[in-house]
Amino acid sequence: MSIVIVERLLNKAENIRLEFKEATTGLPGTLFETICAMLNREGGDILLGVDDDNRIIGIDPGKINAIKADLVNLSNNPQKLDPPFILFPVVYKIKGKYLMHVQVPVSSQVHKSGGHVYDRSNDGDFRISQPNRIAELYNRKKAHYTEGTIYPYLSLDDLDITVIQKARSLIRNNNANHPWLHLDDKQLLQTAGFWRRDLQTGQEGYTLAAALLFGKDEIILNILPHYKTDALVRINDTDRYDDRDYVQCNLVTAYDRLMDFIGRHLPDKFYMEGDQRISLRTKIFREIIANILVHREFTNAYPATITIFADRVETVNANVPNGAGPISPDRFAPFPKNPSIAKFFIQLGRVEELGSGILNVNKYLAAYSPGNKPAFIEADVFKSIIPIGDTVTDTVTDTVTDTVHQLMERKFGINVIGRLFNIMSVIYKTPGLRSNMIAATLGIDNKNIRRDIQKLQELKLVIFKGIPKTGGYFITDEALQNIKEDNNRGQR
Repeated sequence: MSIVIVERLLNKAENIRLEFKEATTGLPGTLFETICAMLNREGGDILLGVDDDNRIIGIDPGKINAIKADLVNLSNNPQKLDPPFILFPVVYKIKGKYLMHVQVPVSSQVHKSGGHVYDRSNDGDFRISQPNRIAELYNRKKAHYTEGTIYPYLSLDDLDITVIQKARSLIRNNNANHPWLHLDDKQLLQTAGFWRRDLQTGQEGYTLAAALLFGKDEIILNILPHYKTDALVRINDTDRYDDRDYVQCNLVTAYDRLMDFIGRHLPDKFYMEGDQRISLRTKIFREIIANILVHREFTNAYPATITIFADRVETVNANVPNGAGPISPDRFAPFPKNPSIAKFFIQLGRVEELGSGILNVNKYLAAYSPGNKPAFIEADVFKSIIPIGDTVTDTVTDTVTDTVHQLMERKFGINVIGRLFNIMSVIYKTPGLRSNMIAATLGIDNKNIRRDIQKLQELKLVIFKGIPKTGGYFITDEALQNIKEDNNRGQR
């Protein structure tokens, strides 16, 4: 969650989804009662280091690491939170003081803290002990969160061990000190919330979420015969399709297949974030793909699809709506449709925290497709529309980038590389331009453009043709051949 969102929370009063707690030198004594209550009700946000009047008291800088470690470890401790629900706080510095944000998703299970069940209202947390009140919690979650449906005859043998191993590797890459890494497979699945016991019926076993994340293909289709995610390209053949991937495997593998599909058919763009080059395509579409896999009502037979058109990407998936109509990035409350699956994808590093998707897509789309905004529409069928601009022009930039990046990286710094890419793209699209025309197109001083063009000439990527007064710059035949080969590989 960005600091802007945290500052926005500081301007609100405490409510059913927002709690302020002082935590100068350690965790507040009632923290896990609040976490438990939010997990059981609607989820929410906790800001540590803030008093009840929205004033930032701050956290002792020397205690921050210890407080973070205690919170993570205790959220994974069934004696403190049962079943465990691992949380990852984020530290911010605002007005010279440190505070900690803890995002608590709604859970598909009923949790206890210290052996007691807590619920939440606008007045705060309260302990419930009446059997009928506890039963109401179980019934509401059972009806709303079908990912928690227990399959008592689903066994560890029905799950794909290689996928569990892959998940371990992803977790380790994301956090080498993750507390789940020392657990065996059965313990990991239990701790992650994929094995549960219904305290009303006594039924116990692995859940639908376990099957969807790790199940062998035949097991998943035995449970959900309608399950699929259909990826399509409709640029030339808009009535049928140009390419298709019909995905009916576990969610961990499905994510990789869909990201590969996006990579084959959508261009990337050169983009710097600070001093690092990042992939805009990955930043945007990891969120889109995670959304149709994670926040989806799997018991509904409506097919999930992701379709690439010439000017946009559209996705649809079955949904249990938490509202209706377009979602505004400035005014929305993140609400997971499958909390256990969403939590696991965060541990894998495939999404950030809950609610990051809409914010990230809006942020990076401004650079990927300037002047366009995405649309996210909440209904029984959730729909997203991601404008992607001129695919042909973008592909030219992409192939130029792929062709010359390695050559340039050996000799020049990353900032120079960015300028050279831009010059190459302009010359590729409009051959024969003179240096002053290129300078005007890019808004860069002509002297600097001439210096950069000289570098491109040294690399044999650009050549001047014609007489000095009327000639212009062209991509060399060798570079054009490389670009052509890149295009042919991308089409195969």
